Amino acid sequence: MKQKIYMLAIALVLVLTSPVTMAKNTKPANQPLTTEQQIRLEEITRRVEEIKSIDRSSLNREQRKDLRNELVSMKKEAKALSGGVYLSVGAIIIIILLLILIL
Repeated sequence: MKQKIYMLAIALVLVLTSPVTMAKNTKPANQPLTTEQQIRLEEITRRVEEIKSIDRSSLNREQRKDLRNELVSMKKEAKALSGGVYLSVGAIIIIILLLILIL
């Protein structure tokens, strides 16, 4: 009886995840950046280099916090421009099942 429930659960997971993994990818993986996006990425990299060259010991706490926030926002913007890593639903389910089995 336990074996039937176990096999039914596995079959259910496989049936639910197979259509997701076989879905057609409508967005190409490597889209070339437009000239505006390339210019913005270059601006971001120049600004990051400027921030790295700043002597932070002469800055007060507020200025350091502002620089840190600026770096975080530029990092998010650069990730959004260059694309990101996406996991499918099936991959997430498999990762969760593996973690449950291991732990």
